Amino acid sequence: MRSPMQQFIVSLPKAELHLHIEGTLEPEMAFQLAAKHGVVLPYASIEAMRQAYQFSNLQSFLDIYYAGAELLRDEADFHALTAAYLRKAHSQGVVHVEIFFDPQTHTQRGVAFDSVVGGIRRALLEAERELGITHRLILCFLRHLSAEEAMRTLEQVLPFGDVIAGVGLDSSEAGHPPSKFAAVFDRARRAGLLAVAHAGEEGPAAYISEALDVLQVRRIDHGVRCEEDPELVRRLVRERVPLTVCPLSNIRLRVFDRMEAHNLKRLLELGVCVTVNSDDPAYFGGYLLENYLAVQQALDLSKANLALLARNSIEASFLAQSEQRRWFAAIDAVAAADQLAFR
Repeated sequence: MRSPMQQFIVSLPKAELHLHIEGTLEPEMAFQLAAKHGVVLPYASIEAMRQAYQFSNLQSFLDIYYAGAELLRDEADFHALTAAYLRKAHSQGVVHVEIFFDPQTHTQRGVAFDSVVGGIRRALLEAERELGITHRLILCFLRHLSAEEAMRTLEQVLPFGDVIAGVGLDSSEAGHPPSKFAAVFDRARRAGLLAVAHAGEEGPAAYISEALDVLQVRRIDHGVRCEEDPELVRRLVRERVPLTVCPLSNIRLRVFDRMEAHNLKRLLELGVCVTVNSDDPAYFGGYLLENYLAVQQALDLSKANLALLARNSIEASFLAQSEQRRWFAAIDAVAAADQLAFR
């Protein structure tokens, strides 16, 4: 039974813009895939695997994340993974998703690119048809690998331009500035692909500015360290640059010690286009609803704040303006109905 606050959050139409599909691999599915492929996992049980998700920093998470990704080996695996996430998202009021996937994580171990994108794409189309969830698919380059490898990956996927909407940048941020991938992003833009990038999570605020100026990204994934540079914050407000913030991830990876110390509400009140997302929910303790609830409780967010976060998620999406206006009206209707119910 959901609480009134949970029900209000679910009723708000929301977009999820920062979601790594490989990060939705729940322990239950991991054990199923291990059995399918004859892999012996280093965990005695599903619960033991879940208990191992204790991280001290980004790299300690990535080590487990990449080990889990190795269980994804054929198109059926990617389809099952994506379909499970989309069912969960739909149950929490998500109406549009912009999903990240990491082809290099899979192709470098011999999984065909067609199998990766084919399984994900099939699940997305099924969810659009059956659940009404719209989507964009964003390919992320692994920043700890070379720019040359990223360029080779980009050239490999250009024929899939009708399937892939944009490119992003993820994995280990420290020591891998956005400028490392300037030529890759320039080539992607010339091919008509949209651009986003992780910046200002593990790396400094300067990486946010670099992603905007050098990579010419449309939004910043994470970006919570922008406060290190007050002029940058003013720029984010002035240029309406969205931040796809992932609260539970930030706590699990020690970006903030506790949720009460998170800067989401402060940035929201300054006028930054902040959005809430789940990042790698199987590893970080919650999907979109749980992230909204965590910040609502810790930061004492009002229902108006929550409705604004939902509106921001639609505004920051790559949906056409006509579709955005439709969802804005739906969000306003939910907020108005809630006010009437408590008069």
